[in-house]
Amino acid sequence: MKHYFFYGLAFFLLSSCKPNVQADKNYVSENLVIKKVKDNVYEHTSYLLTNDFGKVPCNGMIVFDAGEAVVFDTPADDSTATVLINWIKDRLKCKVVAVIPTHFHADCLGGLQAFHTNQTPSYAANKTIDFAKTKKLIIPQHGFDKKLELHVGNREVIAEFNGEGHTKDNIIGYFPDQKVMFGGCLIKEVNATKGNLEDANVNDWSETVRKVKQKYPETELIIPGHGESGGQELFDYTIQLFKP
Repeated sequence: MKHYFFYGLAFFLLSSCKPNVQADKNYVSENLVIKKVKDNVYEHTSYLLTNDFGKVPCNGMIVFDAGEAVVFDTPADDSTATVLINWIKDRLKCKVVAVIPTHFHADCLGGLQAFHTNQTPSYAANKTIDFAKTKKLIIPQHGFDKKLELHVGNREVIAEFNGEGHTKDNIIGYFPDQKVMFGGCLIKEVNATKGNLEDANVNDWSETVRKVKQKYPETELIIPGHGESGGQELFDYTIQLFKP
C-alpha cells in the first residue's frame, strides 16, 4: 500500500506542476488566457498597455473544425500571438487557415506579423486595409467590402460589416454552427463605459448594433472586444449606451 501511496503522490505533484494547461485545453499565463466557451469555440484574451485606460484585456475568438482554425483578432503583440498560434497547433492539432482583424486598432491586428510569419492568410474589411496603410501598420492581405464567408473544416464562418460604431471599419464575426458571435469592440459588455471614442461614430453606433441584432436573432453567445461574454443583453446594453 505504501508504494501505491507514493506513486499516487508523485503523479499528483507532477500534474500540479502544469497549472497552465488543463484537461479541457484551456490556457492561462501572465500575457494570454484561452478558454473554451462553446463546442469548437475558444475565447482568447491578451493585454494591451494604454495611456488612457492602463492594462486592458482584449478578447478574440478561435473557431476550429477538422484540423483547421480561424482566428478573429490577434493578440496585442507578435510574441503573444506566436504563443497563441503554437497553442492552436499543439493543443487543438489545427492549422490556422485564416486570421481576421475586426478593425485597425492594435488590439485587433497588433500581432498580425506573427500570423504572416506563420504563412497564415489574413482577411479584413477593405476599410481596415486602407486605415492600416495610412497609419503604416501591418497590412492584412485580403480585403472585402461587406461580407466574407470562409470554411473552417466542414463548417462556415462569417465576417461582416454592418455599419460604423467603435470605428468606421468595425466588423463582427459569426459562427452559425454554434450561434456564437465575436462582436469585437462594436459590442460592449454589460455595465461597460463608452471607452475609447477617438475613432468612433457615436451617432450611428446604436443603429449599427440594432442591425446586427435583427440580422442574427438566433445568436446565443456574444464575445465582446473587452470584458465578459454574454447573451443578447450585450446587444441591448450597447444599443442603449449609445442611443442618441
